[in-house]
Amino acid sequence: MRAMSTSAVQQLYDVCKATFCGGGGGGGSDLPSSPIALERVRLALENITSLDVGLDEEEQQQQQQHEELDLGFFGSNDGETELDLSMVVQCPPLPISYLPLYECEQFAMGIFCLPTSAEIPLHNHPGMTVLSKVLYGSVHVRAYDWVNPFDEKLNADPSRRRLAKREVDHVLTAPCETSVLYPTTGGNIHAFTALTPCALFDVLAPPYSRASGRKCTYYHNIPKGVFPVETEELQVDGDTPINDSCYDWLEGFELPKDYKVERVEYRGLKVAP
Repeated sequence: MRAMSTSAVQQLYDVCKATFCGGGGGGGSDLPSSPIALERVRLALENITSLDVGLDEEEQQQQQQHEELDLGFFGSNDGETELDLSMVVQCPPLPISYLPLYECEQFAMGIFCLPTSAEIPLHNHPGMTVLSKVLYGSVHVRAYDWVNPFDEKLNADPSRRRLAKREVDHVLTAPCETSVLYPTTGGNIHAFTALTPCALFDVLAPPYSRASGRKCTYYHNIPKGVFPVETEELQVDGDTPINDSCYDWLEGFELPKDYKVERVEYRGLKVAP
């Protein structure tokens, strides 16, 4: 029997299991969960703090100082002596880290830690629902949904050039509300740029799986006017003309080989399955 006092991380796991693994309003890995069940997950994620998962914002900020040029090491520069910058060695930028908390076929919980200026490019979540919370720091979020999300021809080739509507383009600063994206709405294709050291707690249901057709595809913007536009892609719901300022072309691309996300051991409160 579990102790009366249950950690916020354990509570989140318990709600996710009830929601995404059947029961509690969840439909299993291939069926959408009810809005009420998803709201329970969102509220449980709202209760998570950086300390619950073993992260310290001040420690992360101090760690990032290794990236910066420490001119003080060479003594003060009073303006009369020219400083030889060739003597200054700049450390390589800190990588993005991913801390996995839990993963099964139905859902996954994990944390992305981004140093200042780090970017996670636009990427999709095919057939997935994702809940995200900023644990600390500030991050710019840009997110899109496909104009025609149920077009089988376009869905067959995720990397194909395609028209998308920009749903989100703003800055999130902790503390802030947990965001939710759905398979075809809510900004399913999103990107993050860290404005300060920051951490994002994600719940993915179900998680990525190549075997199940849930492969992550990365995208970049294509300038307007480069391609001719098919008539059907200029319409929303069949008859509403598109406002150009809210729509962009997206096309799949391969990440550079030097782009890496380091998988790091999670050292916070563990969950008991």
